[in-house]
Amino acid sequence: MTAIPTIDLVDALATEYADKSPSEILELALSQQGEIAISFSGAEDVVLIDMAHNLGRLHPETYQFLETVRKHYGIKIEICFPEADAVQQLVNEKGLFSFYQDDHKECCGIRKVQPLRKKLATLDGWITGQRKDQSPGTRTEIPVIQADSGFSGEGKQLIKYNPLANWSSADVWNYIRMMEIPYNPLHEKGFISIGCEPCTRPVLPNQHEREGRWWWEEATHKECGLHAGNLKKLELSRQRHEKIKNVNNPCMLVGYSYLKYQNMRLLPSFKILLQIFVIQNLFLSHPLTTA
Repeated sequence: MTAIPTIDLVDALATEYADKSPSEILELALSQQGEIAISFSGAEDVVLIDMAHNLGRLHPETYQFLETVRKHYGIKIEICFPEADAVQQLVNEKGLFSFYQDDHKECCGIRKVQPLRKKLATLDGWITGQRKDQSPGTRTEIPVIQADSGFSGEGKQLIKYNPLANWSSADVWNYIRMMEIPYNPLHEKGFISIGCEPCTRPVLPNQHEREGRWWWEEATHKECGLHAGNLKKLELSRQRHEKIKNVNNPCMLVGYSYLKYQNMRLLPSFKILLQIFVIQNLFLSHPLTTA
């Protein structure tokens, strides 16, 4: 891809690559000209690093994991810091634990979304480890390739690759064990989806992996804002469903269900890599200690 890709081109690629392997999607991503990065935080992302190679409040194990990956692959990892003044103002005005009262969006916006937005605005593509089965409420329809206008820089069209969209958690861990690649030791303690230290806990039996994130909130849509497009797509799907519900024609209802199923099969997601950056939110104010 030599020119700024159009939405139609991205949609066509998403359809063409919907059933292709993660390695084939990565190969396409790496053929894109320009600056490309892979966001990195968990088991899925280290799988992508392995394939490609052949936030101030994070868990100590996560920081150690970064160094392990850096040494294992001999790669440069760029850490994107939040604005110190923004963190300081948030802590001064609302304390260290405002997210327990005000929901997590403001804190995540300052520590995660803003630093990521600043970096991604300079890039042409990014590779993510999103999977359809990670979050039934928000990720079931993610495509393998998509345009991410929300994080695109001026005069750019950021392309987002999700090579593992069609993989399950079992697929990820089978790859990790087979290739003997490093992973965050928190996974051995019951953590599945790993975020900031005060906002993540191990999941219980029969809980979904995202239920360990922001567990004090009752929201079914557990996203920090890095993949805000998932929520927009979910809302559009909900609106279409509401319109269909008002039609008293059972044939139309059956047709809608079938089309919805067909569309789901064409929607995987992905991220890109040329240079590898870690989008992490480092806690720049007071250190947090917990019992």
